[in-house]
Amino acid sequence: MDAVGILLLIVAFFFIIVLFRSIKIVPQQWNYIIERLGRYRRTLEPGPRLLVPFVDSVRAKVDLRERVVNFPPQPVITADNLGVQIDTVLYYIITQPTAAVYNIDDYLAGVEQLTTTTLRNVVGSMDLEKTLTSREEINARLAAELDKATDKWGLKVTRVELRSIEPPLSIRDAMEKQMRAERDRRAAILNAEGTKRSAILNAEGEQQAQVLRAKGQRDAAVLRADGEAKAIQTVFTAIHTAKPTDRLLTYQYLQTLPSIAQGTANKVWVVPAELTRALGGIGNAFGGGDNATPDAEEEEVEVDTSALELDDEAKKALEAAQQAAREVQNFGEGKTTNELPPAPA
Repeated sequence: MDAVGILLLIVAFFFIIVLFRSIKIVPQQWNYIIERLGRYRRTLEPGPRLLVPFVDSVRAKVDLRERVVNFPPQPVITADNLGVQIDTVLYYIITQPTAAVYNIDDYLAGVEQLTTTTLRNVVGSMDLEKTLTSREEINARLAAELDKATDKWGLKVTRVELRSIEPPLSIRDAMEKQMRAERDRRAAILNAEGTKRSAILNAEGEQQAQVLRAKGQRDAAVLRADGEAKAIQTVFTAIHTAKPTDRLLTYQYLQTLPSIAQGTANKVWVVPAELTRALGGIGNAFGGGDNATPDAEEEEVEVDTSALELDDEAKKALEAAQQAAREVQNFGEGKTTNELPPAPA
């Protein structure tokens, strides 16, 4: 190959290099910072772009997507002088690529240090209990402070999350004991409330049962009283409708006397004073009432009403009353005492 061929080959190779350095393809969600002779020239947007070879150069490639940074646990002291380890996660995006490149040397290191200092300021104003229960408040305050401080760097902090808060081992043991005691107290309270509620329900149920039982007894008594009243009224109406005579009433009275001595528990039987008067009424009814005098009804009848305490004597008195009733009945029919059959034993 002669010298002309070699020269042409060198020129072609140089042209390829120039062409390669002149064309830049910028990916989506990326920006290229271009400098011309060491000075900022422009920012390349996504797509194919042309540069002046050997004059323009790419200063930095900036990713515009949201990025996540996980910082190592940071020691923080709370307001009650307790040290805790807090692990944070930061979400941010670059809104101004030029400011992110020229306003700070390393924006990731700057964000990390700023997050640590801001976290210590926020948590240092809270005690341990509030720190453990106020994660949302801490996240909001951190995001607001970091977004304000990183605005001049061309960054926007979207949110900050506290991934873990680790108190000392002794504090964790004390907190576990406290939580266990609190759970035991709540369990005891719930058990007591359940027992109280059960007792109240049982008392209310017993009260309602007694009320219903009393209402049932009252209604039953009312129904029995109504039934007895209707029965008495019916009997009374029937008696007045039938118009019974003195003879029938006196005979029914004597028929009722034997029922007084019935039953094994009757140890005493009292002969009523009205028995003689009833016998006289039967005699008058069957004998025509001619020999009766007006003063006969007012005559005092002396009857021994002393109680007979033996069962045999009570039976004898009952048999004597039945015998007297038969004699009066036979007398009204015209029979004599000798014609009467003997009294049953």
